[in-house]
Formats: sequence, structure tokens, C-alpha cells
Amino acid sequence: MKSGKKTVIFCDFDGTITLSDNIVAIMKEFKPEGYEAIMQRTVNQEISLREGVGAMFALLPSRKKAEIVDFVVSRAGIREGFREFLGYVKQEGIDFYVTSGGMDFFIDPLLAPFDIPSGHIFCNSADFSGDHIEILWPHPCQEPCRNGCGMCKTTVMRRFPEDRYERILIGDSLTDFEGAKIADLVYSRSILTDKCAELGVKHVPFQDFFDIMNDMKQKRQQGVR
Repeated sequence: MKSGKKTVIFCDFDGTITLSDNIVAIMKEFKPEGYEAIMQRTVNQEISLREGVGAMFALLPSRKKAEIVDFVVSRAGIREGFREFLGYVKQEGIDFYVTSGGMDFFIDPLLAPFDIPSGHIFCNSADFSGDHIEILWPHPCQEPCRNGCGMCKTTVMRRFPEDRYERILIGDSLTDFEGAKIADLVYSRSILTDKCAELGVKHVPFQDFFDIMNDMKQKRQQGVR
């Protein structure tokens, strides 16, 4: 890839590693009263992701934790080629980080079979000690980002300076827009593909992780810089 730079990958979780968006699925399954309006305002970017996601989960009672976890783990589905892709990047000495706007209580059990170091998983957390679920935000926005991301992907990415790292982002949705702007290369699905085209961001659409692995192999063989 880029000469003299170390490649690092930042990969979204919901709808990217998994086959669908787990936050959306949770809301549609458990249907807490009032979530639809909050979700629509979040999608329309009338409120921040942090505000919208926090407000939606605050509608769910903490006593449903086990039920919610069981639901997500039983139906999320891991995208084809993920295990093989992890093997490839490890073999190539490429650092791989999960950067997710989701929550550890369903991300951790889904990723447990893949032996990704805990320090390589950036996501939100949750407190179930009260009557309703409270989302916690251990990785908030730092300057220059002021978007109320919740789990700020650009803040994580900026820990890896652009003069030393080739930063690759893999994603599919609203939470990946800002990160795509500062990435050297984006592997995109769904609305992120449309957004990258709109922003003029270099991107490669994909369906599964075999697509990404094959494209990376091809670029390395061709000496693409």
C-alpha cells in the first residue's frame, strides 16, 4: 500500500461485521414507546448520534438485558469471510481495530470467538443498575470533532497520524461518514457508498470480507501507493 507507512484498519461493527444493524434491530424487536420519532430525528441528523441512541435505550427497562443480549446473539449473523480476513491482516502485520457506535454488552459476546484483543475494540458501554438502560460514552469526541458521535471514530483514527499510517476504514452507515473523510481508503457498503461518491472520497464497495481481502491482496501485488 503506501510506501513508508504502516497500514491500520478501522472497522465498523453493526451492519459491517454483522449482517444487520443491531441497534435498529433491538428497537424494532422490543418496540419501546416513542423510539420511532427519536430514531427518525437521529437519521435526519436533527439530533446527534449520542443524544439519539442514549434516548432510545433509556426507553428500555434494565431487567430486559438478558433478553436483549440473547436476541442479538441469536440473530445478528457475522458477515462471510470475517474470520479469514482477520487471519490475512494478522499474517500481513496489519493492525485491526473495531470502531463501533454499538455497545459492549452485545459486541463482546459476538466477537468472543475471534480473539480480537480488548484494547483493539472501541465501543460504547451500558449501565443496567437503574430502572432503565443508561448508555455510557468512554470514547467521546475530541477537537476538532464536535458532532456528538458518542463513540468518536475520528478521535480514535487521529491517534494514528496520517504522516505515519495509511488509514483504511470499513463501514456502511451514518456513524462512518466523518471517518471516511480522513481515511486514505474506504471499503463501503450501503449508504456509505453513496456518501463517499457524494464527498469524492476514494472507496471500494464490498459485499463481504472476501471482497476486501482480495482487493487488498491485489493492491499489494500491484504495488499500489
